[in-house]
Amino acid sequence: MQVQAGGFFVLAHSLSITERTNLMATYLELVGAARDSDLQDKVLAAVSVGAITIHNEDPVTTNHANRLLWAKATLSGPSDAAAAMLRAVLAINESASLGSILGATDAAIQANVDSAVDLFADGT
Repeated sequence: MQVQAGGFFVLAHSLSITERTNLMATYLELVGAARDSDLQDKVLAAVSVGAITIHNEDPVTTNHANRLLWAKATLSGPSDAAAAMLRAVLAINESASLGSILGATDAAIQANVDSAVDLFADGT
């Protein structure tokens, strides 16, 4: 990928972390982010919190029965659920910079997890 820097085009991988802050993450960086232990732990916590939230949600919530199945499975095997959810969260944020992905707040990660639950809550 080339970006313009001071009137010259340079390869994005030759830029410093500071210079890359506003660039979207490359696919290789997204794969690398999936291996970041802090991000993995944040998503693990977020799927567990999300599962409890779903357990307590109003039964008339759209897709509640399937969401509840997902929540119960998630609480029984949070590591598997978190690994799958991390891939979804990274894909949802594929236009974000690596710095913003790795530096995401707990609230931002929770919002991403909560918005992606129905991708997995399909009753299977």
